[in-house]
Amino acid sequence: MNETDNMAEPEITGAKQNPTRFQPGQSGNPKGRPPGSRNKTTLAVEGLLEGDAEAITRKAIEKAKEGDATMIRLCLDRIAPARKDRHVPFALPKMETAADTVKAAAAIAEAIGVGELTPSEAGDLSAFVANYAKAIEITDLEARLQRLEASAPGSSTR
Repeated sequence: MNETDNMAEPEITGAKQNPTRFQPGQSGNPKGRPPGSRNKTTLAVEGLLEGDAEAITRKAIEKAKEGDATMIRLCLDRIAPARKDRHVPFALPKMETAADTVKAAAAIAEAIGVGELTPSEAGDLSAFVANYAKAIEITDLEARLQRLEASAPGSSTR
């Protein structure tokens, strides 16, 4: 008799072995981060700057006025930060077929011409339309392939 024979097997029942573990697909924090909670690093930095933020800001502005390129860039980044994505109020035509994506691309081109879209906005929308057209193309090819395989001599129906 070896020592593993003496060990009792854990009794397997409908209950989980470790009840503290979350079920698959269940978040470890279902309520999420509390609203208004602050990042610890942000709080630490604010604590370090407390009382000195105004003096540091004034010094950065002085350096920028003296021509310090790094301070100029820092000040401009704060005054006029790089533009982030924004909602573009532009209605694309409904796209269900490859021909519809051509109509969408034409609508985008027309919108550039009349100044409704900037070239960069049009570029983003055109990339979206191209990806959508590719998805339609792949779906159509897959359907054609399945039809060909099903109609091929000697093929078995699935």
